[in-house]
Amino acid sequence: MNILFLCTGNSCRSILAEATFNHLAPAGWRAMSAGSKPTGQVHPRSLALLTREGIPTAGYLSKSWDNLPVTPDLVITVCASAAGETCPVYLGPVMRTHWGVDDPAHATGTDAEIDAAFSTAYRLLRARIEAFLALPLAELRLTPERLQSALDQVGTLTPNPQGASK
Repeated sequence: MNILFLCTGNSCRSILAEATFNHLAPAGWRAMSAGSKPTGQVHPRSLALLTREGIPTAGYLSKSWDNLPVTPDLVITVCASAAGETCPVYLGPVMRTHWGVDDPAHATGTDAEIDAAFSTAYRLLRARIEAFLALPLAELRLTPERLQSALDQVGTLTPNPQGASK
């Protein structure tokens, strides 16, 4: 299964999701990320956070959705549309779901406050990825409506302060 994590800039959230998914996913599953208006570089704080979490960062690039190596089976948008950010719409004939996350690239304040924004985005994405991977996907794929509902439900999960999802 090929998963596309999609956002606008492809420098923070979608990269965090791609790397985390690839780190946790079973063999044969692959995530990629892209942006509708990629910044052209991965945010250094994203790479530093992934490194601290023990997740390899080699090969991750900010790239456009125009240059995907394969057609995804599932597109997960991660922009925070509730915050007024416009999410790109992937035009391929694939299942889609939305897992909105505030963009840590726009965080302001002290270094500690900005790092906290990146950490919050990572914890939220990781909790959702872990919940996704725990789904009975073989069973759910037999009924697309149930799979869509389960994917949408995962997008509403938020981690509690101890890191577990609720």
